[in-house]
Amino acid sequence: MGLISAGTTIFDAGSVNAGGAMTFIKKITASSSGTVSFVHGSSSVVFDGTYKQYLFTFNNLHPSTNASDLLFQFSINGGSGYGVAMTSTYTQSQHYENGSNGALNYRGGTVSALGNSTGFQSLSTADGVGTDNDQCISGTLTVFNPASTTFVKHWMADCAHYSNDNGALRSLVSGYVNTTSAVNAIQFKFLSGDNSSNIDSGDICLYGIA
Repeated sequence: MGLISAGTTIFDAGSVNAGGAMTFIKKITASSSGTVSFVHGSSSVVFDGTYKQYLFTFNNLHPSTNASDLLFQFSINGGSGYGVAMTSTYTQSQHYENGSNGALNYRGGTVSALGNSTGFQSLSTADGVGTDNDQCISGTLTVFNPASTTFVKHWMADCAHYSNDNGALRSLVSGYVNTTSAVNAIQFKFLSGDNSSNIDSGDICLYGIA
């Protein structure tokens, strides 16, 4: 039996209708990887005007360094550099295994809520992702019409992670890439403080939505 809303089938027999056909493009599995990048035209990656929306899914990304933050940035030059100005807003909810510190917070700071900044955008700030065997981050990032040369490029992310101090945290992050140039690459990485942290395991998948 399918899920139907306003006469439209949303979910039926394992298939999802996301408002248009969803096409799997690329899966990258991390293994002690410093960065994971999706560059249009490289290694079968499509990230251009072929689709109006692109969906990235993160599955159990596990860092090499404790209290690591998952970040991302875009490129307009095919991955030669990652540092396009972005503006964003960041809300995070939290609750801990011992029943304490339940809260809903707006997160500011240099990597959380960007103000026309060319830095990397955080997806797991505050209590970072832990390195215990069962700690990781999972979630989604949607990018809208990255090939537009008229408008800025909007994006939004919904992520959940298990923190280094045993907290369940959910991050809702959204913003725009402040350029009318086409965006054609994206890079993900972990950072622990000012130090790099490998993506020890997990995968990131890319889908196009017509």
